[in-house]
Amino acid sequence: MLMNQTKALLYSTVAMTVSFMIWSVFPPIAGQIQELFNLSTLEKSILIATPVLLGSIMRIPMGILTDRYGGRKVFTLTMLFLILPMVAAGFADSYVWMLVCALFIGMAGTTFAISLTFVSRWYPPQRQGFILGIAGLGNLGGAGANFLIPSISTTYGISWVFFSFAIVIAVVAVVFYNFTQDPPKPAEPKTMKQSLSVLKEKATWHLSIFYFLTFGGFVAFSVYLPTFLKDLFQLSVFDAGLRTAGFVLAATLIRPMGGYLADRYGSKNVLTVVFLGVLAAALVLSITLNHFIYFSFFCLFISLLLGLGNGAVFKMVPEVSSGNTGAVTGIVGAAGGIGGFFPPIVLGIIKDTTGEYNLGFVLMVIFALACLILNYSVLRPKQRVIQKNMKHTA
Repeated sequence: MLMNQTKALLYSTVAMTVSFMIWSVFPPIAGQIQELFNLSTLEKSILIATPVLLGSIMRIPMGILTDRYGGRKVFTLTMLFLILPMVAAGFADSYVWMLVCALFIGMAGTTFAISLTFVSRWYPPQRQGFILGIAGLGNLGGAGANFLIPSISTTYGISWVFFSFAIVIAVVAVVFYNFTQDPPKPAEPKTMKQSLSVLKEKATWHLSIFYFLTFGGFVAFSVYLPTFLKDLFQLSVFDAGLRTAGFVLAATLIRPMGGYLADRYGSKNVLTVVFLGVLAAALVLSITLNHFIYFSFFCLFISLLLGLGNGAVFKMVPEVSSGNTGAVTGIVGAAGGIGGFFPPIVLGIIKDTTGEYNLGFVLMVIFALACLILNYSVLRPKQRVIQKNMKHTA
């Protein structure tokens, strides 16, 4: 049993890491593609954001399918599917062709819901904050993409970025299928209506809004930070990719700590600190965006907060509906992914309209404030119950 748990956690994390490298394939080479097809800032932003869209929306059905058929089959088939759009992208000779490929490459983002649903079945609720934090280390794929892809594209060309990852994901799919298995007692298959019943739970919507900010912010920074660094500070593709990899690395490595702190102190308390910190940091960035030292420091600070927030949110997911973990994971994960889809497009519009990016961080301040207020309002009823019980006891 212990060996199977460890295998499920290990191979799921590796598979998700490679899948997320594929999901993050465009940001490091977006500048080169922009020059190749003579794209506007908005067109480039749409290309960057497109994989995030399908990878977010499809998390809901993929989470439900994992509940129903098991993570081993669903994960393997998803990875094998990714070979097709990756190979097609290697042959793309127009923006439209590349955009269509980007849409289907977005399926790589659904592996988040598959992986966390698969792993959560192997562990008891009291350990899931930390364990799902470890499983979430698959987000390191974003860092790997920013570190490796510029070197591959510079040495072998853009096409071989796609071809090489198509080969890698094929190997990982075969290894994953042969070295993992589903839990010995999978849940009984549920109807679609039963799975989507979690939409009636307020907690599902609360977590979705929180994850829209924490994971959405993580994705948005991951995919748009290279553009920021090139446009604002004229960094090279390699330097921008390396610094972005550092952002992703920090946010991902601290994620298990967010789960651990949520296990110990409660997710809502951890999220209060996260939302306050993001609000303050985004406010500073909105007025100091062109200062490289401030920009670097507060981006790193935000990355750590978002990583903690991601771990804290997913500590609460199995608590919403233990029998529908895949559905809740898919819905919350979809909200987070969508939270990463809109900012790059909005930033592209803001840049083309105003010539600056500052307004984007003002919007982040507003949303962090909204999350802070919602989190506080969710806490208050419980606090009142505790105070009432204390009075009765006295």
